[in-house]
Amino acid sequence: MKFAGVLIAFLASASAFQSAAPAFGVRRSSAPSVTELEAKKSVGDLSDAELAGKKVLIRCDVNVPLDGSTITDDTRIRASIPTIEYLVSKGASVAVCSHLGRPKDGPEDKFSLAPCAARMSELLGKEVKLAPDCIGEEVAAMVSAQGNGDVIMLENTRFYKEETANEAGFVEKFAKPFDMFVNDAFGTAHRAHASTEGVTKFLSPAVSGFLLAKELEYLDGAVNGGEKPMAAIVGGSKVSSKITVLEALVDKCDKIIIGGGMVFTFLKAKGLNVGTSLVEDDFVDTAKAVLAKAEAAGKEILLPVDIVIADAFAKDANTQVVSFDAIPDGWMGLDNGPATTAQQKEALSTCKTVIMNGPMGVFEFEAFNKGTFGIVDILADITKGGAITIIGGGDSVAACEQSGKADQMSHISTGGGASLELLEGKILPGVAALADK
Repeated sequence: MKFAGVLIAFLASASAFQSAAPAFGVRRSSAPSVTELEAKKSVGDLSDAELAGKKVLIRCDVNVPLDGSTITDDTRIRASIPTIEYLVSKGASVAVCSHLGRPKDGPEDKFSLAPCAARMSELLGKEVKLAPDCIGEEVAAMVSAQGNGDVIMLENTRFYKEETANEAGFVEKFAKPFDMFVNDAFGTAHRAHASTEGVTKFLSPAVSGFLLAKELEYLDGAVNGGEKPMAAIVGGSKVSSKITVLEALVDKCDKIIIGGGMVFTFLKAKGLNVGTSLVEDDFVDTAKAVLAKAEAAGKEILLPVDIVIADAFAKDANTQVVSFDAIPDGWMGLDNGPATTAQQKEALSTCKTVIMNGPMGVFEFEAFNKGTFGIVDILADITKGGAITIIGGGDSVAACEQSGKADQMSHISTGGGASLELLEGKILPGVAALADK
């Protein structure tokens, strides 16, 4: 791949996204999928002449957590830096756009991208001015005044409802000051919004950035051609939010580890008492069907063999560890027990590709974080042994960061919903809209 060398060089500055295993260690499938990396152009496929002097609109995902105006986790901003630095090095002038939070009725100070522009300035080592808006004459004037290598950030795109509606008139105004478009926001690639899909109708070329390309390389590559044996770790509270992923992964994986609150819907499906644990009664039959499908296909589904239970959903609740089939009335399961973690270590020890999406318990409470951190430790160990480990967004990423093991995984995804949809085999509109090679 033409861009591979460039990608490896520029990812060096984004430590949370460095590979602990060979960067392109995912074996490709013989039947390319609609989102496969090789089918879409990236910035690395463009010549210097196609970038020098161009006004580039780049969609990044700087939707970072804030405590007031203080960024508490700048992972997504750091992840956007390599592509921006590459564009700057080629003499393009760059305008970064993104959303932040969920503003309801126009501009709100708490959703301003000002903290993000300030942090990006620090990371780039150069000023990143924040535009007062994302469309309009003032924005157009700022873009026009940019010199080669300059970077600005447009204000929150979701200050306009037309952004999520992908309204054609808004899209045209949004795209007007620019020559080309780069999408480097995997976290919103599953949305057909103005800043992810709409602008591709007005700006050409429209290509992927290095982060988006890397996400597809790992996630799409793992699902469609990951080296066997392959395992998936699916956690979280609800079967309803993960059922499509579970069904798809039963087809792809040799082993599936189920954790988190959804465990108890599966245990109830097996006829067991689960006390006051979270159960989705409407999905008990669905859980039965998943278990039956896996058995018929000769796939292994691992449920906990022991469970940390509590007498209340509270960080200071009374706790005990019981067998999976001995949860008493009035108690709820909130984490895996130590025997389960040992079982998971054995099951994953021979796997060559592992995808994790969702925690094993209520890891926000110290009393119930051992199951999640335990499996993170296991993944870090097998990565050292050559396995490809992919952390599929959301709470899984937070758990890796909190445990200090994020940089020991092969790939940390920046997209929660996008990761899920890609794992389900869905087309991502923000990817499908990009130029083909």
